[in-house]
Amino acid sequence: FMEEERLANGGTGEAANAGVFLIATVKGDVHDIGKNIVAVVLGCNNFKVIDIGVMCPKQKIMDAIKEHKADIVGLSGLITPSLDEMVDMAKAMEDAGLKIPLLVGGATTSKMHTAVKVAPSYSGGVIHVLDASRAVPVAQTLMDKNKRGEYLEDIAETYAEMREEFYAGLEDRKYLTIQQARETALAAAVDFTSPEHLPVTPKFVGVKALVDVPIADVIDYIDWNPFFQVWQLRGRYPNRGYPKIFNDDAVGEEAKKLFEEAQTMLKMIMDKKRLKLNGLIGFYPANTVGDDIEIYADETRGEKTHTFHTLRQQAEKDVEEPYMALSDFIAPKSSGVKDYLGMFVATAGIGLDELVAEYKVANDDYSYIMAEALADRLAEAFAELMHEQVRKDHWGYAKDEAFNCDDLLKVKYQGIRPAPGYPTQPDHTEKGTMWDLMDVEKEIGVELTESFAMLPSASVSGMYFAGKSSTYFNVGKIPTDQVKEYADRKGQDFKTAERWLSPILSYEP
Repeated sequence: FMEEERLANGGTGEAANAGVFLIATVKGDVHDIGKNIVAVVLGCNNFKVIDIGVMCPKQKIMDAIKEHKADIVGLSGLITPSLDEMVDMAKAMEDAGLKIPLLVGGATTSKMHTAVKVAPSYSGGVIHVLDASRAVPVAQTLMDKNKRGEYLEDIAETYAEMREEFYAGLEDRKYLTIQQARETALAAAVDFTSPEHLPVTPKFVGVKALVDVPIADVIDYIDWNPFFQVWQLRGRYPNRGYPKIFNDDAVGEEAKKLFEEAQTMLKMIMDKKRLKLNGLIGFYPANTVGDDIEIYADETRGEKTHTFHTLRQQAEKDVEEPYMALSDFIAPKSSGVKDYLGMFVATAGIGLDELVAEYKVANDDYSYIMAEALADRLAEAFAELMHEQVRKDHWGYAKDEAFNCDDLLKVKYQGIRPAPGYPTQPDHTEKGTMWDLMDVEKEIGVELTESFAMLPSASVSGMYFAGKSSTYFNVGKIPTDQVKEYADRKGQDFKTAERWLSPILSYEP
């Protein structure tokens, strides 16, 4: 249908294209649903789109720019290490003397990061694109010789103002020392020996693999809101969100049609067993020492096998509350209380590459993006189901829980499942410890890239904290004292730690 759209818009083939747009997901990153939608939308607007795929190293992108004589480059990324890859790419384009605009987008990107980190590295013009719907007008403006110069100047001025605000904000922000922050947590620490906070012993210690779980089991746990967001269908109040979106005057009919077609594909995927759901749950004897969570070989707790390192809030707060780290939610070793740490990996992506490849061969862009979007929703739904089973059965600390799916999506239950690389523990490298401890790749076939993205891409992972005191929070920015100590605790050199923690540093390294 892409070709039909192009011809309908007056295109006659390559000679008459609106410009050559090279698009790629950066090194170490595998998510490309948004990128694929951008590629299709640009193609429908007569751009010649060169999509060189996912996990693209810098040199591959540079070679492709030269080979295809690209007019514009677009970079996509989902995980925070991809931000550094985008900065590196901007520097490489500058070093090569390129003058073609660079567009960046994806869940991990922001206008502020683009202004502060990417734009200063490249003089050819850098623009953050929020979503696929913005890509076309931006690309069309950049290809208009009469508008391009003024447009890039306006963007550059806006980004310069944003940089000034950002650096002024860094100077104004106050931080506790890491020792002061820890003292607030100690003062507010729960008593793990009390009946309310005494840890519950899980049914087993070690791993349990859930292989080839029926898709029908997870359907009821799907959160459809992000699905509609992928397709950029957003209802207006009071019709925001699923299922109210179907009543929206502007997008309701389109949302209904999309949803019905999603159900048809889901049925096909189930009937023909095109996707496989694999999950892995692990429970381990654990206690904290400082801000670290120690994992023990067995219940004697004599032999430490692994250590999970946590990060603590330090940015000064306006309210009297402790400065948190995930280690606060596990009983200290000194308490003598036997506690546990859980973890999981869930994937709905086994078989997805083959399904997507078939649709691509058939030039069916809509279906391959639909398949990717559905696999993504199934992985998240599977993680929701697994967590419920953990609370009510495998760990059994909330056996009498009785929530409906809406309640689950609102996180009304006891316990949390934070993921490394996200606000409660912003360090993606902690996933490596999980993979080693649970032998994830061998057990269920999910691997990590060099940037700690998961393959297959439709995968979710995280840790289980069961205690009543556990809650989600945002670590926020951290100064050098914690970074230095964290690097020492992890056995990393300081510069390596800074690189992995770059999105949360309170200073310019």
